[in-house]
Amino acid sequence: NLSEVSEFRLLGFSEVSHLHPLLFVVLFSLYILTLMANTVIAVIINGDNTLHTPMYFFLTQLSCLDICYLSVIVPKILENLMVGTIGISKTGCAMQMFFFLFFGVAECFLLAAMSLDRYVAICYPLHYTIIMNSRACKSLVAGTYICGTAVGLVHTIITFSLPFCGLAINHFFCEIQPLLELLCGNTSPSEIQVIVVAVFAIVGPFLLIIYSYICIISTVLKMSSAESQQKAFSTCSSHLLVVTLFYGTASSMYLRPKSSYSASVDKLLSLSYTVVTPLLNPIIYSLRNEEVKGALRKKWRK
Repeated sequence: NLSEVSEFRLLGFSEVSHLHPLLFVVLFSLYILTLMANTVIAVIINGDNTLHTPMYFFLTQLSCLDICYLSVIVPKILENLMVGTIGISKTGCAMQMFFFLFFGVAECFLLAAMSLDRYVAICYPLHYTIIMNSRACKSLVAGTYICGTAVGLVHTIITFSLPFCGLAINHFFCEIQPLLELLCGNTSPSEIQVIVVAVFAIVGPFLLIIYSYICIISTVLKMSSAESQQKAFSTCSSHLLVVTLFYGTASSMYLRPKSSYSASVDKLLSLSYTVVTPLLNPIIYSLRNEEVKGALRKKWRK
């Protein structure tokens, strides 16, 4: 009976140990680039008064979430690549799972809040400043953190209150699916729990985003000027691209039964949304946004 286990072993990329040095260099470089890119975005927005609008307030929050989200996962990956299989205490594993869920779920709801902001800006432009005032924006952000905390606590407490019959986690961090593999007996209730959480944290915000964009498209198509239509769509294109990247990988991870679980595929998907997506977010928003590029040029001249 290993229900009293006090430590797990993270196997990481043990199946490709000969590639560890290369993977370490690549992931460390991506980690530093992501931290720098998101920090620059946050600093530029906070330092330019012309960018003190709801859209850029949410973008700053997204950059902060991406930095925290990445920092929960990547240090352990780098340690694993340096020394091979590493140990992590049960408490440490639970904390890693909680913060991973907290930041991930908060980002899901933040993306929904950003779609709501675009919906109000395009569908109700004359009332935009009244509806999306400072208090409303802060309340939306607080709501994203509350949802993240609730999901993280409930899921972590339930998972770690169950007995474990294994120690080796075939992953590079305390991910949900590999931990389900270690539970004793029938894991169907835990699988249902994962799906319920995924429906709440992924499908719920995604449906709100879909509804927002249906209303946005309907409003834009009614505009008489082609230039106005193009301008309206351009303000949403970056957000749509970020949503596609984030929700595409997240849904493929959690909205599927355990029977279709594959450790190698799971690791690749995890790398895509824990390492690649946080790097692409600031690039997408800076390269596709004239206001951000203008602020960057202004800062560069100074």
